[in-house]
Amino acid sequence: MSKQKITVLSGSGISAESGISTFRGGNGLWDNEPVEAVASIEGWYRDRKRVLDFYNARRAQLATVSPNLAHTILHELEEDYDVCIVTQNVDNLHERAGSTNIIHLHGELTKVRPVDTYTDEDFWSERYVQDIGYRAIHLGDCGGPHNTQLRPHIVWFGEAVPNLQKAADAVMRADVLLIIGTSMQVYPAAGLYRYASSDCRIFMIDPDEAAAAHVRGITHIKEVATAGMQKFREML
Repeated sequence: MSKQKITVLSGSGISAESGISTFRGGNGLWDNEPVEAVASIEGWYRDRKRVLDFYNARRAQLATVSPNLAHTILHELEEDYDVCIVTQNVDNLHERAGSTNIIHLHGELTKVRPVDTYTDEDFWSERYVQDIGYRAIHLGDCGGPHNTQLRPHIVWFGEAVPNLQKAADAVMRADVLLIIGTSMQVYPAAGLYRYASSDCRIFMIDPDEAAAAHVRGITHIKEVATAGMQKFREML
């Protein structure tokens, strides 16, 4: 008998309990750096050093934190379910917790690529994407076929989301859809739940009462990620 398919839509809230700042809310990343300066393609063109410094700091912070219980439970669910995690997060905490099927919508913090690669012209090939771990990159660090400047392997505002169709397919195949740690405000990721089939069971873990108001037929677990994942596992 094949395993039931669980597709997870995860956002920054699942990593908050590990000590990684969320993008919105109290002391979020964007409270200290304007989004257009460090997370848009225009910001990159305007001040590459500022952007590189921002992600170097995020990478250094990532090296100091660990997966939390919410990440661990998602990995443990693979024993009984076919689990696919679609994450808006650029951290590697799902991987470090042991999850094996992860789609990164917005890129990966520990990876970089030359500026003239990973485009629609080369069909979003990751041939020149490099995993640099937690080290910094600077102006003048180059690579790829034309020895061009390395940039974070991040999908910025104003850029295409190459893995969006793959994520939509994962939602369409789901028997159970779990939304955790995301405010469902950043598009196009916020619309992915609409690809769920009519008989898919949908759960959301979020302490905010209003978070689930616009999602049909949802079971809302009003908890932070770690406590919510324990309840979700019991409810399956």
